[in-house]
Amino acid sequence: MTDDASQSGREVLLTEAAALNALANAIPADFDAVVDLIKGASGRVIVTGIGKSGHIARKIAATLASTGTPALFVHPAEASHGDMGMIGHDDVVLMLSNSGEAAELRDMIEHTRRFSVPLVGLSSRPESTLMRAADHHLLIPALPEACGLGVVPTTSTTMTLALGDALAVALLRKRGFRAEDFGVFHPGGKLGAQMAKVSRLMHTDVPQVSAETPMSEVLLTMTSAGFGIAAIVSGGALTGVITDGDLRRNMADLMGRSAGDVATRNPLTVPPDMLAAKALAVLNARKLNVTIVCEGHTPVGVLHIHDLLRAGVA
Repeated sequence: MTDDASQSGREVLLTEAAALNALANAIPADFDAVVDLIKGASGRVIVTGIGKSGHIARKIAATLASTGTPALFVHPAEASHGDMGMIGHDDVVLMLSNSGEAAELRDMIEHTRRFSVPLVGLSSRPESTLMRAADHHLLIPALPEACGLGVVPTTSTTMTLALGDALAVALLRKRGFRAEDFGVFHPGGKLGAQMAKVSRLMHTDVPQVSAETPMSEVLLTMTSAGFGIAAIVSGGALTGVITDGDLRRNMADLMGRSAGDVATRNPLTVPPDMLAAKALAVLNARKLNVTIVCEGHTPVGVLHIHDLLRAGVA
């Protein structure tokens, strides 16, 4: 029975993979025009669909929104009962329906025609009600569903979701969307931590001493701050650092020295606008637990590896 189930699963995956390959080799003729339409729109992308297409529409809207294209899902049935007001004249409606004949979509189709809201239809049937009404057409291949019965949305929803991803990625590339921009829309969780900048995680109370400060005072400064580091500052600029490692390497006559005698000159620093994930890689490469954050030559923060780990960057 296990073998039979595995074989069924393999057949589904191969069927859907073949469908995606067919879609890639037959990218809709209006794809470029739709990307340009959405990029040039001053409003949002209203993504809609009913049933399984509705679930896919929600995901497409979320992907667009997280990659720099304002978008939201509007349920077609709710739109018929007041939510039509969510659709503005400057918006673009992306409507999903494999058959193109879902009755629940008709009020929204009529609304877009009445108020000249651009309508993009995504369907496998070019002669359907949706595609005849639409201004732009994203036609997916009419291929058998992977269920073997021809009725369970599987192949069609996979192609629809993939085409939505293709739209989102094409748009983010057109907009010059960067990893840093992605982080703005993902402030929480693992993605938020990896996309966070050093400035978000650093401590701004930098323990500072001068090169002439006696080591007895340096130790008090380092102990009270609790970072295991002190910045040597002259004229507002960083000239060196003292870490716990420097203390261990200079134990002989340590208390008879000054900070400048013990400090590491030209130390590693990171800028506040560096991604936290990159800062972690830098610290790991140098086998460091802590570093000074500098804007130019001015120390503005302290970044400890524990702060990165607590934030979930690793």
